[in-house]
Amino acid sequence: MVCVALLSNPRSTGNVAMLPQIRKFCAQRRDIFHYEVEDVSQIGEALETIARVNPQILVINGGDGTVQAALTELHHGRHFADAPPPVAVLPNGKTNLIALDLGAEGDPIKALERIMEIVRTDLSDHIVSRELISLSGSGSADRPVLGMFLGGAGLADSILYCRHKIYPLGLPNGFSHFLTAIAVVLSALFGIKARFLPPQARPISVSVIHQGEIQGKFALLMVTTLERLLLKSQTALGSSASGPLKLMMVEQKPLTLLRALWASMFGRLDRTPLAGVHLSQGDEIRIEGDQSSVILDGELFEARNEQPIVLTPTTPVPFLSLAA
Repeated sequence: MVCVALLSNPRSTGNVAMLPQIRKFCAQRRDIFHYEVEDVSQIGEALETIARVNPQILVINGGDGTVQAALTELHHGRHFADAPPPVAVLPNGKTNLIALDLGAEGDPIKALERIMEIVRTDLSDHIVSRELISLSGSGSADRPVLGMFLGGAGLADSILYCRHKIYPLGLPNGFSHFLTAIAVVLSALFGIKARFLPPQARPISVSVIHQGEIQGKFALLMVTTLERLLLKSQTALGSSASGPLKLMMVEQKPLTLLRALWASMFGRLDRTPLAGVHLSQGDEIRIEGDQSSVILDGELFEARNEQPIVLTPTTPVPFLSLAA
């Protein structure tokens, strides 16, 4: 009987080195069904096949972009009807934000071993629910795209800068992120402009339904349904009664950035009111701006004044947490 279905994207960053070991691991176990795709466009066909073996857990082996594509197809394709299996995510790719939120860190093989241990126990102790972000509007496909972490304004520019300027240097991920952070500080904090630095943030307008609109230039715009981010920081911004979409914006002003950085180092960013730092939760968020980029789990979209990006939550989706 198949207990675990593993969906792998060989083109994700971590799989370049790890996939041979993962293949060997799966070949030694009859209760794992391993399906590899050559492109994310094949994920729908993959899930249709996986649904036929009726696994207890669906494991996604790829970066955040692969996870986003799989979650989108899982939701819209309805290959499992109204009872999709819990989703687990191996720590792979460049950032692993979704895997981190689900307690999967470090070696993907060890995470897979942990999943195989859990599947033989009471799964209910490890099932957690997360709403997904549904993105519709400018730049999106005919159907809404789903994900769990959206970065916009200066944060999106920094992600694109790291992707196009730093990653091609072939440096370790940690060092690449460190260099990106330095570049962001030089550009945003000190206002230094240069071709080798990230661009300055563009003006945008962000509105949370029933809570008003905020306009300005922001060094950071983040919308997420995750509970943990990098450095094990939490995203509990307030009562979930106001909505599952968690919004954080930091204005691009030197003093505001320094205060926000200092507060985040001590885990107080969501506890101490700071001028220029906007925290909110809601059921619908609209982002408007002139060619202002947003990135949802690795996929790029562009907000336009005439066609705003609209974010809404989905119904809760079951995930498998690897935390003890």
